[in-house]
Amino acid sequence: MAHENRILVAEDDVQTHDDWRETLAGWGYSVQVARDGVEALELINEKRPHILLADLRMPRKDGLELLRDIREMGIYLPTIIISGQGDVPEAVEAIKLGAVDYLRKPVDPPHLRQMLRNLAENVVIRDENLSLRRRLAEVGELGHLVGRSPAMRKVLATIERIADASASVVIIGESGTGKELVARTIHQLSSRRANPYVGVNCAAMPETLMESELFGHERGAFTGADRRREGCFEAANSGTLLLDEITEMKVELQAKLLRVLEEQRVRRLGGNAEVPLDVRVLAASNRDVAQAVREGKLREDLYYRLNVFTIELPPLRERGDDLAVLVQNFVQHYAARNNRGIVGIDDEALSALQAHPWPGNVRQLRNVIERASVISQGRVIRRLDLPQEFQSISNVEGGYIKLRIGTTLEEMEKELITRTIEFSDGNKTRAAQFLGVSTKTLYNKLERYRGHGDN
Repeated sequence: MAHENRILVAEDDVQTHDDWRETLAGWGYSVQVARDGVEALELINEKRPHILLADLRMPRKDGLELLRDIREMGIYLPTIIISGQGDVPEAVEAIKLGAVDYLRKPVDPPHLRQMLRNLAENVVIRDENLSLRRRLAEVGELGHLVGRSPAMRKVLATIERIADASASVVIIGESGTGKELVARTIHQLSSRRANPYVGVNCAAMPETLMESELFGHERGAFTGADRRREGCFEAANSGTLLLDEITEMKVELQAKLLRVLEEQRVRRLGGNAEVPLDVRVLAASNRDVAQAVREGKLREDLYYRLNVFTIELPPLRERGDDLAVLVQNFVQHYAARNNRGIVGIDDEALSALQAHPWPGNVRQLRNVIERASVISQGRVIRRLDLPQEFQSISNVEGGYIKLRIGTTLEEMEKELITRTIEFSDGNKTRAAQFLGVSTKTLYNKLERYRGHGDN
């Protein structure tokens, strides 16, 4: 907000200092003034202003010299240069040195006020992003995303790096890994965050309505279209649009989607006028999108248009120590939401959770903790507060396999497969999912063991 921002005015005419103070303070800014570039540089080091207004012509150190010094010091300081009528070449040079813009005297107050408002909004975003970077570096948190494991830290670092770009991103991960949360985080960390975020699930939308849902329609475009309706692209204009489960969109519609992305314009069904767009598009899928391209379910040209950046979310079973952190976060969240005095989870319950394979990933874990936080009678969640599938002691102990040193790789594999099938109550399809292999591969391995006389 404006009142949180400090502006330094570097102006050699001391008679105008009071005018600057009065005007800028009236707009809600904290104001410091300097009589020349030397004094301005001292105040920059001492007061750390958010925005600099600098006259181009000043004694001892002029505006261009001041900009060069700021640049050499590596300080990020949005600067507006104030120039005279004949100073246009020097003002252009100031832009090359890093000034965001220049104004010619006499300064137009409404124009200056709007410029400062825009810069102040960017200052808030920059400061918050710096705070998020510190949280990411210290504890592995980025917004509502949490991850201390190497796999998740890589994801969080990628999000932080690409969030403020306008390039498209493809987010891949199993169901429940948090693809939609990643999309929202990207939006919230970007300069578009004050504008709309719209998510549309391509798999949940009837094919007959998908085109209208995305692009909108005019009145009378089809039976039942009794009024004009904006589509998701128009609703997300100047903001972010998530196309979830993009591989479920019919191929014919993908061609129209590609055209909209390429031209950044959309035409409603039944309409003639084209609406200009400024939309950042994110796409998500729980399938292998490259495989979907090979199978003809996703157009190759659309894939390359969307896949400027890729974020691949690891399943919960591959996130190591993240589970304990996630559990504690969910416990705190649902305790506050349900007005419960729960403060944590005991070791036995946590061990039961850590032994679970989590086919539903983080979404499943969140649901389990929400349920436990409702039924728990104490200040900590116990194993008895967890669903029935976590109650068996053998389930907790069976989550680990002890092997002696000297065990061969084939013996280790056989033991792992055997114990996983036992854990799955004999369900080989489910066991194959836990092991991360196809059912056919699992049966082939079992057949090999039988052929060796080991089964």
